[in-house]
Amino acid sequence: MSFRTILLGFDIFRSIKCSLIFILIFCTVITTLNLNAQTKAIKQDEEFVVYKNKNATIVQRIEDLLKRMTLEEKVLPTNQWTYGKNANANNIKASKKAVRPEIGSLIYRSLNPVYRNDMMRKAMNEFRLGIPILMGFDVIHGYRTIYPVPLAQACLRNLNLIEQAAAVAAKESKLVDVDWTFFPMVDIARNPRWGRLAVN
Repeated sequence: MSFRTILLGFDIFRSIKCSLIFILIFCTVITTLNLNAQTKAIKQDEEFVVYKNKNATIVQRIEDLLKRMTLEEKVLPTNQWTYGKNANANNIKASKKAVRPEIGSLIYRSLNPVYRNDMMRKAMNEFRLGIPILMGFDVIHGYRTIYPVPLAQACLRNLNLIEQAAAVAAKESKLVDVDWTFFPMVDIARNPRWGRLAVN
């Protein structure tokens, strides 16, 4: 093997080495540009998410949200869960894991703001669309201050007194962040034989 052949081999090796370095640099630049473009697109998409835009109309926000939702994401918000038998710390801890973040509402029987905040955080961070959970409760005849059942209130036929009781229940439930109260119908049956209105 001559010296010239050895030099020619080194030239070929150097040429291959330079080509590989060039390809590596080229791929790195392309990947970086692509990642930057993706990051920019994601940021722009986040900025133009219509359903989170407070300035958009309600119809625009709803239409945008529904377009983004899968069938499962449309069905799950119709579910309402409760977090256990009572507000016992053991029940609450277990239910935090069990509750899916995509549910629509949760029966909220606790004065524990930590639980509520944890569930909201879970919904906002773990659900792809970040939709908060509605905290609901049966405030049929008061929340903390208990009044007579609606049937008994209806027997009084005192609409002002019933309205005052409902206002107190509303304030008490709002103080512990109950978003949604399940209250009976506001109709007062005029039939003294107990007309067929549910939970009159």
